[in-house]
Amino acid sequence: MAERYTLHEDPRSGNCYKIKLTAALLGLALESRQYDILKGETRTPDFMANVNPNGRIPTLQIGDRFLPESNAACWYLAEGSSLIPDDRFTRAEMLSWMFFEQYSHEPNIATLRFWMQFVGEANLSEQQKAQIQLKRIAGQDALELMDRHLATREWMAGDAASLADIVLYPYTHVADAGGFPLADYAHIWAWIERVQALSDFIAMD
Repeated sequence: MAERYTLHEDPRSGNCYKIKLTAALLGLALESRQYDILKGETRTPDFMANVNPNGRIPTLQIGDRFLPESNAACWYLAEGSSLIPDDRFTRAEMLSWMFFEQYSHEPNIATLRFWMQFVGEANLSEQQKAQIQLKRIAGQDALELMDRHLATREWMAGDAASLADIVLYPYTHVADAGGFPLADYAHIWAWIERVQALSDFIAMD
């Protein structure tokens, strides 16, 4: 019997979208249960008791089990597929870019997009405002590193699309919304077009 997948998500989130994109590329059915993080709907006692005690989305529900953390969910769905390379080194290289996405990319590029597009700079706390410039510098460094890497190759790891590309694509392709001009990164822009040309690709909501 096939596993039943339910994604607990806010469709505005790139972390949620990467799981939906992974499922789409693999032809997997994925049900959706949506929450509004701006209204605190993932911080309710019910959500934290029954979905994710950390009060965060996305959380992938697999039958009656719950798997938090977006990249872990992508790995679960993709294990045994072409999105995870067979070669040992290439697979480790893919993982290194997935770690980079969570440590160096998402905390800066995704955070500024969320603050600027959904919260509004005028509504930020003084602590958040003080972080803007540092996050902008760190986000630019991350994009420049990706752009240099993609100058000599089509995909982030190996010779074909892998989870490294899938997890980096969501917040990269909307980086403009956080104040990172994608026109400055020609190699990233070409890579974005390659990801969008993948069979069964779906766009972000």
